[in-house]
Amino acid sequence: MSVGILAHLFGKLPYKQLAYEIGSEGFKHVQLAMWKAIEDYDFNKGGLLNPGLAKDIKEEFAKNGVSISVLACYLHFYDRDEQKRRENIERFKELIRYAPHLGAPIVAMEVGKPKGEVDDSDWVTLRESIEELVEEAEKWGVIVGIEPANDHLIESAAQLKQMMEEVPSSNIGVVIDPGNLLKTHNFKEQDQVIEEAFELLGDRIVAAHAKDRIILDDNELHTVRAGQGEMNYELYMKLLNQYKPQVNIIMEHAKTTEERRETKFFIENIRGQVSK
Repeated sequence: MSVGILAHLFGKLPYKQLAYEIGSEGFKHVQLAMWKAIEDYDFNKGGLLNPGLAKDIKEEFAKNGVSISVLACYLHFYDRDEQKRRENIERFKELIRYAPHLGAPIVAMEVGKPKGEVDDSDWVTLRESIEELVEEAEKWGVIVGIEPANDHLIESAAQLKQMMEEVPSSNIGVVIDPGNLLKTHNFKEQDQVIEEAFELLGDRIVAAHAKDRIILDDNELHTVRAGQGEMNYELYMKLLNQYKPQVNIIMEHAKTTEERRETKFFIENIRGQVSK
């Protein structure tokens, strides 16, 4: 298991500088959200990627000892505004088409947060979006990584399991993040939540995220970097080792060089302890 990082934690930079800074801190892979991390071009518009540009980005990262393990999108796939939904789908498809040129086996999503109450039609719309994206991914040999995330339409392991049963494609994988499965009401039962996630999804995991969660004096659940909260990391790393040895781990929420160094050491140390 190699510990990588979200590229945009280094800020939005020209891709050559971004690759250099990530490599200089010893990270071997990244999750790259192009429109959040790369300053050279406005990737929000879509349609800019081409084989030459993708090749240059990949080579620049490789020159600094860094691979792109995951492409990320942060888009909404059941938007009731059909034009916006189509735009998001086309942007995701563009990432799928160029993922092989960038050396990225996975294009990942959180499916989108509800705007107000949701109903059955939102689930149907989301399923249709995922079906279309998976069809594209199958053409290019790319994995669509879906991350269940609290407050999103797919926010639990059981909901993602249901969606994978409704869209039975081997090109769907799971990006696991126990922190995104925890809420204030289930935090004390976090071990059961984590264990259930691996029981339901463990065989489909393709990447793992690492952040932490803590309940503070306001009785609200807060997100912090790994090792600074109260999540059971020993259980998390033990189950990762058991279900998916050598899976790539991607750090979140560490924004300074010192924080990144400490967090990387914490994850690697826990991982080493549970591997013995």
